Amino acid sequence: MDKASESNERILVCLSSSPSNPKVISAAAKMAEAFHAALTAIYVKPAGYDSLTEADRTRLRNNMALAEQSGASIITIIGDDVPALISEYAHISGATKIVVGRSGAQRQHFWSKATLTEQIILNAPDVDVYIIPDSSADIKQQSEKLNLKYTLEPTWRDSLVTVLFLAASTCVGLLFTLFGFSEANIITVFILGVLIISVFTVSPLYGIVGSLASVLLFNWFFIEPRFSFHTYETEYVVTFMIMLTSSLITGTLANKLKESARQSSLEAFREKVLFDTNQLLQKADSADDVLRITAQQLKTLLDRDVVIFPLASGREPGSENKIEVAPNSFRTYEKDSNEIEIAEWAFANQTAAGAHTEHYKEAKSVYHPICLNGYCYGVIAVYLNGESPESFGYSVFSSIIGECAMALEGLRNAEEKRQAAIAMRNEQLRANLLRSISHDIRTPLTSISGNASNLLVHYEQLDPETLRQTFSDIYDDAEWLIDLVENLLSISRIENGQMDLHMSLEVVSDVIEEALRHVDKNASLHHISVETSSDVLMARMDARLIMQVLINLINNAVKNTQVGSEIRIKSGKDDRFVRVCVVDNGPGIPNAMKPHIFEMFYTGQNDVSDGRRGIGLGLALCKSIVESHGGSITLTDNVPSGCCFTFSLPTEEVTINE
Repeated sequence: MDKASESNERILVCLSSSPSNPKVISAAAKMAEAFHAALTAIYVKPAGYDSLTEADRTRLRNNMALAEQSGASIITIIGDDVPALISEYAHISGATKIVVGRSGAQRQHFWSKATLTEQIILNAPDVDVYIIPDSSADIKQQSEKLNLKYTLEPTWRDSLVTVLFLAASTCVGLLFTLFGFSEANIITVFILGVLIISVFTVSPLYGIVGSLASVLLFNWFFIEPRFSFHTYETEYVVTFMIMLTSSLITGTLANKLKESARQSSLEAFREKVLFDTNQLLQKADSADDVLRITAQQLKTLLDRDVVIFPLASGREPGSENKIEVAPNSFRTYEKDSNEIEIAEWAFANQTAAGAHTEHYKEAKSVYHPICLNGYCYGVIAVYLNGESPESFGYSVFSSIIGECAMALEGLRNAEEKRQAAIAMRNEQLRANLLRSISHDIRTPLTSISGNASNLLVHYEQLDPETLRQTFSDIYDDAEWLIDLVENLLSISRIENGQMDLHMSLEVVSDVIEEALRHVDKNASLHHISVETSSDVLMARMDARLIMQVLINLINNAVKNTQVGSEIRIKSGKDDRFVRVCVVDNGPGIPNAMKPHIFEMFYTGQNDVSDGRRGIGLGLALCKSIVESHGGSITLTDNVPSGCCFTFSLPTEEVTINE
């Protein structure tokens, strides 16, 4: 039995063609996973489904597919009373939670019909209702659908609404006349009509038109002589003035209320964008991400083209004013011919330039520097199209730029801390290196110095065998020092990226044979064998460096295994790589040491080397050389005992033309 069937929780998510519905579905799926609940997706198909646009139908199909992919069972119910049907199905199915998106329609007045979410809460008081807020882009889209955008341009819809309500007011007035109502009641009806016109139209122009038209209609239909604009009594002039004034005041108050609602919605949208920007920038882990997020959020907020001019590659804040256009810019307009010049001026002076500023007023865009604590990280340009910056929320625009600068400052500080940590680590490595070298070099140098002094003082008294042994000791100590210095120089060049690889196509078996000629002289005390493939293996490599890898691995096996042990060198081809293995049957390496075996200065016994054991550079050098060739090196156990060091090199086949 799965966890969903064991849980008593049942989640019902509402489907729609809204662009924000995928967010609702995703939230419901996560909730179902957290509560181990069964998930059901319900769609109420209205009678006017055929009137949906193709875009809405496509979104609806995609949302249903997403819900099905999220593990939800799809339920479709036909009806127009959406909240009642959802609530009723929730009761029948035993749903404990309803997840719904915030409706774009809002209650404008106390007598308006409750919103979808409000009706669901009222109809299902025993079910938890979760309302998922829209993203900033969806809020903006819905606000545009609700005609919250202030405009003076007349529309057919508003004109039709005005004509219908004026006609309705006239009809009601004529009906009042038949029943003998006074003219004061008829005037009230027209004032009410003007109020309704002001509420249900976007432009305040229709409230004024409605006020004038209501006075004219009242005079034409209800004042003697009727069906003319004349009047027999002069007091009606005062009546007309009072009626007109009352209508204008009523319409003006209604428009002010609408404007206040529009401003509140706009402020909520701006705050949401600013909040989302802050959340997104906190998750950004690179300067490119910060600039991309900033550009996207500014375009969402302003609905304007945005271009970002970050620091030129390789430059630090505060350096010369060299910037470049970011690839994540949003530009569809014709750019300023001198935009780089304006951006560099704003960058260098850390002052806004361009349209509606003191500098470069003729520009089409405003160029705002991204600055914090005296550092400038780039410039953001916004295309204004002749509008004032205040008209689209300049304060929020400045806040987003400030958030961007703070995010870039945080990334810069984090990078400085990382570089400081690397510098400290390098300093510690240098200290370890000096300590290890001073300890390790002392023993062979003391031996060389002592043997040389002995030869100088007692050369005539020493027999040939003793002389031979003394010379041999001096030679061995000198060779050890040469190997140490060679390893130090090689790994230093690789770590600093200064080693040039002289790549050539080489026969692997030839490189192995050459390496065996330069191994430690104690290798003769062991049984070394070479096992090669019957095919000729070719690899592109720097032969000198790969020989050094082989010498280090073989010498490592010689030094760490008992006399008479077997050391095998095997080579073969595996897919696109040539693999070379150095295998011994010595005591092996403890498991605790294996994760650190390729680390620099790790010797496996003491932090400070002693004698001539080495300072832990050989295997680290092997790893660096092999990886610089595009290969890898690994350590495995040789069953029943011993170690197997394997490194790989990219292979290359040679075509022989006969």
